[in-house]
Formats: sequence, structure tokens, C-alpha cells
Amino acid sequence: MPTMGKDDLVAEILDLKKQKNATILAHNYQHPEVQDIADYLGDSLGLSRQAAKTSSEVIVFCGVDFMAETAAILCPEKTVLLPKKDAGCPMSNMVDLEGLNKLKRMHPNAATVAYVNSSALIKANVEFCCTSANAVQICKAINNDEIIMVPDKYLGSYVEAQTGKKIYTSNGFCPTHMKILASDIRKLKSEYPDAEVLVHPECTQDVIEISDYVVSTGGMSKRARESPAQTFIIGTETGMNYRLKQDNPKKNFIPASDAAICPNMKKTRLEDILESLKTMREKITIPKNIRVDAKKSIDKMLEISV
Repeated sequence: MPTMGKDDLVAEILDLKKQKNATILAHNYQHPEVQDIADYLGDSLGLSRQAAKTSSEVIVFCGVDFMAETAAILCPEKTVLLPKKDAGCPMSNMVDLEGLNKLKRMHPNAATVAYVNSSALIKANVEFCCTSANAVQICKAINNDEIIMVPDKYLGSYVEAQTGKKIYTSNGFCPTHMKILASDIRKLKSEYPDAEVLVHPECTQDVIEISDYVVSTGGMSKRARESPAQTFIIGTETGMNYRLKQDNPKKNFIPASDAAICPNMKKTRLEDILESLKTMREKITIPKNIRVDAKKSIDKMLEISV
């Protein structure tokens, strides 16, 4: 059987999407052709909001597992599909319930926050959820000067610096953002002295310290659009550069590291989206007891976040 061309794939996906009343959500790190076919493209916060308000019966989530889980938590009456079942997040696997409970025992008076890059079970066992876009805002709003935040130690240290609160973290990190080095950014700054440096808060502290703005991918989109700068050094997964260039064709976007490629975010292809719509797999289901408790922490985030 011959391989379908891109145009035929897209046409069939659009036809099936209409037939099944589906919405395609895609994260900014996805392949360009996946970004192009998405009904909504964004960061974790934007995708969470879109999932919560969509009227479609089916959500096809082009991202990683915790994102599809979040959509399923927010939309239990809808069918949520993850086209690649094995598209996981190494960071989210770096904290389990045992580790979270150990932190709670060590710091019994601390509030608890789960970064959205965590499992549904972890979200169900904390008071608040957050994303990279609103972590500082959420932690500022919490009426407690001690906060347990899992799993990302770098996001935690950034929030601590921005809020002045004591943040206790687990030892999680993003392997992709670890590939972004301060030495590479300094070299690029010498080549492009007028460039703005935008980095993700999952980056290491030395990278954050030499950046101009520390922002989520949604924040990068906003800054690139509003800034008078014409050149930007982008410190996050390389897929973000395609989104930025599409939105700002007259501006220049340079990846801080060509090695910052997330293999899990890059698993989803057009063929997978088509197969997912044809077979209605892989369906994401969350046990009711976990879903109800996890939704409470996500709802608190959405209530606080502007």
C-alpha cells in the first residue's frame, strides 16, 4: 500500500475531524506539520483552558501524556485521545506518590503545588496545580510562606527567587532544557549583541541569570510579538522556533541549542493523528477518585491565574 502524501493526510484528517466533532490541540514543541493542522496551538496553560471550554465531543491531544491526562480531568464527558501512547514526560516520572508524601512529612506546614508536568495521581494529592506560565503568580497567591513544589527543582528555585517564599522541591528536571547551556548563550550573544534572550523557567539557574526574560512558551510568543527587538535567542525546545517564525515572519529566532529536542514531543506525526481519529485510540481515562481530586487542584489554578 503506497504511503499517503502530506496533502492527502491533511485532507483525510480534516474530514474525519469534522465527522467526529473533534478538536486538535497541539503543544508548541510539536512538529511543524502537526502545529499547522491544530485547531489550537499553545503552552500547557493555554491548552488546559482550551480543553476546558471546547464544545467538541473529541479532543485529540498532540503532546505528551500528562497534557492529555489534564484534558481528561477537565473534560470527563469528552473522549480524549493521545495519538502516541508512549509519548511520555521524563520529568513527570521523577516524582511519585511516595516521594511527595515524604516531602509532606518533612515539611508538614507547607502548602503543596504540582507543576502541570506531573501525573494525575500527583495532581490529586496536592492543593494547587501550576504551569510555567503562572507558577510565580500561583505561589504568590498562596497564603503560606512555605511551599512544596514538585517535580521540577529548577522551576522551584526560580519561583523561590521571584516570591521570596521557601520552596521545597523534589529532584526532578527536564532533560531537554538541561541541554541549553549558558556558554552557548554567551557565544550567541557575542554574535548577535542586539538579540533578546528568552528562556524557559525549566532551564538551569545559570541560564536564567543571563537571560533577558524568563517566560513560558506562551510568554515567548507574547514577548516576540510585542518587543521592538528583531532578533531573539530562544532557550527552550527547538519546536518553538517554528511557531515564533510563523507568527513573526520578519523577525529572527535563533535556538539557544540545536540539541534541545524533546524526543517525546516529536513522536506524534500526521499519520498518528489520522490513525487516532480512525480507531479512537489511545483513549485517556482517569479513575474517578483520582480525577475528582486532581480537578480540584487544577480548578484552583484556573481560578487564580489571569
